Amino acid sequence: MRTIAIANQKGGCGKTTVSINLAACLAREGRRTLLVDMDPQGHCALGLAVPEDQIEVSIYEVLAAAGGTNGDRIDISRSIWQITANFDLSPATTALAQFERDMSSKPDSEERLGSVLSTVNDKYDFALIDCPPHIGLLTRSALAAASEVIIPVDTGYFSLQGLSKQIETVEAIRSRREQPLEIRVLANLYDVRTKLGREILNELKRKFGPLMCSTFINFNTKLREGASFGQPITEYDPGSMGFRDFVRLARELVAAGGPEMVPTTLLRQADELAAKAQELLATSRPLFGKGGFEEGRIAQAAGEPVSHEAIQQKIEQIYGVRKTDEGVLFVAEAPSARQVCLAGDFNGWSPTATPMQRLESGQGFRAMLPLGPGRYRYRYVVDGQWGMDQHNNMMTDERDHPHFHSPRWRRDSVPFSSASSSPDSRCEIG
Repeated sequence: MRTIAIANQKGGCGKTTVSINLAACLAREGRRTLLVDMDPQGHCALGLAVPEDQIEVSIYEVLAAAGGTNGDRIDISRSIWQITANFDLSPATTALAQFERDMSSKPDSEERLGSVLSTVNDKYDFALIDCPPHIGLLTRSALAAASEVIIPVDTGYFSLQGLSKQIETVEAIRSRREQPLEIRVLANLYDVRTKLGREILNELKRKFGPLMCSTFINFNTKLREGASFGQPITEYDPGSMGFRDFVRLARELVAAGGPEMVPTTLLRQADELAAKAQELLATSRPLFGKGGFEEGRIAQAAGEPVSHEAIQQKIEQIYGVRKTDEGVLFVAEAPSARQVCLAGDFNGWSPTATPMQRLESGQGFRAMLPLGPGRYRYRYVVDGQWGMDQHNNMMTDERDHPHFHSPRWRRDSVPFSSASSSPDSRCEIG
């Protein structure tokens, strides 16, 4: 398990936004990811719609009991909330503020987090730690547990001035430990439209080039909107620039895992994806009628090396919604799902009325519906979790929903509690 601290003593640089969306994108790339909130503000739970009043065990209780005997210790699994497939959260509450006050005199205070995370070392590929905006016991504990640290820096004047001090602080902590601690600087909230933003990004590259992530995160309002709805960008708007930036960052981190990680994960996954794409094309070809793919192009793709872009293009052609001679075909990409159902205004938004059939490849699910001409809203219900169609860019505004102005349109309403108030996927049948 690679443990990465997201740390910067300056507030407002986007640590929590980076933590949430990077974790979600790593999970989307197939990496089992645990996000640990070490900030007493508890914004990770807030940004992922985990209600604080329902958190019975937080990371504070786990750390406070870590110094006791085996019978008194609390397993970190008791604090974990599942957010999406491969994405778990160990949340913080305001009680975590007591940790620095109560545990500062304990000789093992800085090692407790590392000790706790070592118990789930075989369950996750990544553990991300969101740190508070200061260098205290909580941040030192995170850096002691981590093998890597990402320092998000917004491209503003004061951040540039404070980055050198932040790196000096991390270097001082690194000099006192035996294990290596790799430092990465992430340019965040970059606005290419401003001259100042462009100049500061260039200055960051000039001063800290070897430490800089090649990916930078553009300023994107969709990231803030997603947090306000309690959704990572992978769920809120997978067609946005913010989503693309964080996917690139996740892939950069995976590729940086070294030769022992790349062949067994990233390259193998690419090979498997190429083979599965060809299999999907072969099995799904009859579904597309006369407007399908040319057999010569399929044969050529099957016999030659396939680039990532070509694979992605084929997948985008397979998944989604389209009209066929037999009806309207919905194909969802859900390789790890046990069950997928289709819910929409055509079946009363029932999460169980329209179960989808698993594709022979095992990478997705399909359903054929005899829908007449019109405009339809729909969502996929994947193992009980409602979500949009990531392969359909047509979305509805929440205010277009027929129940938006009704008293039932609330986060705790039924059936819209599971769907929340984010946009629905939309399709138009001629």
